[in-house]
Amino acid sequence: MKFLRGIAAGRKALVSCFNDSIFIPMKDWRCAMYFRDRDPHHHRSMTLGSSTMMMLLWMGVIFSPISLLGWSQAAKPAVESPLRITINDNRVPSGTLAGRTLTIHLEALSGEWHPDGDSDPGVVVKAFAIEGGRPQIPGPLIRVAAGTEIRAFIRNSFERDTLAIHGMYSRPGNESTAKPIVIPAGVTQEVRFLAGSPGTYYYWGSTDSTTLLNQRLGNESQLTGAFIVDPTDGPPQPDRVLLISGWNNGTGARDATAARFAINGRSWPQTERLSYRVGDSVRLRLINASGAVHPMHLHGFYFNVDSRGDERADTIFPPNSSPHMVVTERAAPGRTFSLTWKPTRPGNWLFHCHDNVHLQRLGSLDGQPLPPSGANHHVENHALEMMAGPVMGIIVGGDSMEAVSSTSDARRRLQLTARVDTGGTEDEPAFGYTLDAGESSSAPPPPYLPGPTIVLKVGEPVSITVVNQLPEPTSVHWHGIELESYYDGVAGFAGVGSRIAPAIEPGGSFEALFTPPRSGTFIYRAHIDEVRQQKAGLSGALLVVDSPESYDPEHDLVLMVTVPRKNADAQKVLLNGFNRTCCA
Repeated sequence: MKFLRGIAAGRKALVSCFNDSIFIPMKDWRCAMYFRDRDPHHHRSMTLGSSTMMMLLWMGVIFSPISLLGWSQAAKPAVESPLRITINDNRVPSGTLAGRTLTIHLEALSGEWHPDGDSDPGVVVKAFAIEGGRPQIPGPLIRVAAGTEIRAFIRNSFERDTLAIHGMYSRPGNESTAKPIVIPAGVTQEVRFLAGSPGTYYYWGSTDSTTLLNQRLGNESQLTGAFIVDPTDGPPQPDRVLLISGWNNGTGARDATAARFAINGRSWPQTERLSYRVGDSVRLRLINASGAVHPMHLHGFYFNVDSRGDERADTIFPPNSSPHMVVTERAAPGRTFSLTWKPTRPGNWLFHCHDNVHLQRLGSLDGQPLPPSGANHHVENHALEMMAGPVMGIIVGGDSMEAVSSTSDARRRLQLTARVDTGGTEDEPAFGYTLDAGESSSAPPPPYLPGPTIVLKVGEPVSITVVNQLPEPTSVHWHGIELESYYDGVAGFAGVGSRIAPAIEPGGSFEALFTPPRSGTFIYRAHIDEVRQQKAGLSGALLVVDSPESYDPEHDLVLMVTVPRKNADAQKVLLNGFNRTCCA
């Protein structure tokens, strides 16, 4: 019998684990204006010719279904600065709870969002707010116990757009109860419903009731808030709610010049740092409100998936059911999941989307060119300066519950060398790995695709010295391997305290020490300038087996799926280094 091991690296993956649809589809341009008195009890519209302008002027410079035809440049008045959007960390529930009834006043309006930091450029988007307050991204957190009645007063403060709001109904929902509530411009509408079954849900809005969540335009893509229903059999266990959103400035999926993916309103490295202690029970709830798939990967550990759901329903797995242990959980657009994780080793760990394109710096928000990239580009910190998007940094303190690796231990020793392959250019480099059982300086002849398969034994300590023969820095991440943070491969971030892993400079080396505790099929890959270096060929299969002597590569087959090095071959995939046409 033959066994197949399916492995995916780089941007695309086997069985669509990584999504090719990077951006939310856009439509055509629109500029809109409205005025708003910030007194919540004094609402009125005013014309541009009003003698008293008590309300804020905003201009929707992103996108919407209404074009700018008919508007004259000369007719535009001076524009006041829009409201600054507040970043919501989803810690504090909104509304007023009286007995078993939560009353909340929501408002949909526009403001200026700064996902890259308060001092960086921003974009004008639509967002939810507590009425009379600043807009928030994500929208105000609604969190109640099962059975609570919710009285929501929702005001549409858009000047002319309708607001179609979804998610204001009792869970689980169905086709009938989940219909959107359409609120005309300038109108406040009351909605009442019971919270329903416990779970991780969300509410969201758009300006067209037929628009799906993943079809929202750039300027309305942030109209989302978390809705959490807790069980009534005791106090809620401490957790964090993480909502992923996406934005771009294109009129379609491919013409954007800037895009952002954010977690709770921020893009890495401005996302919040979560802090825990060794032995803590970490509970996270994830909501993917963006238009792209996000395979969420935790470095260095397995986590248990406790529930999977969407806007309408949530399936919570019973505590005594079989565990759902993974290192990566795929979150499609509109999907939710919750997880539990118990850190047993201290250090700095990443929890991030594993679609490498989503971790790129996808254009500047003010139109200025980004710093150059490539072999001749030097940065001080690769993790902080060359990554962006849906990434969370988790800092774990305390003493390890596991044995600490030592260079003096008896270890199997390997050398993995990153080399320049043939046929590459500066813009489309060709790299690859070679594997030696000891210290060898002689380079085998190219080609270096696919990367060599590393076979390790469960429970056997190993030392892998990574040698960099490239013209640019690199690092290696051991995806799915449980190890100490310093050896995890995230240059500039991984480590404990002041002992932070460096990038491997050209001509340099780095020794990674670990003892794989379980068998399985894993990968190793570059974790610097990921799209460029993995596309160039820096990835390979990593197998951990019970007995290397009984491993039979003729019958235990490894299928390594990667993307081609050249943009001209974008409609192909590589299977073990060979072209296979796809996407017909």
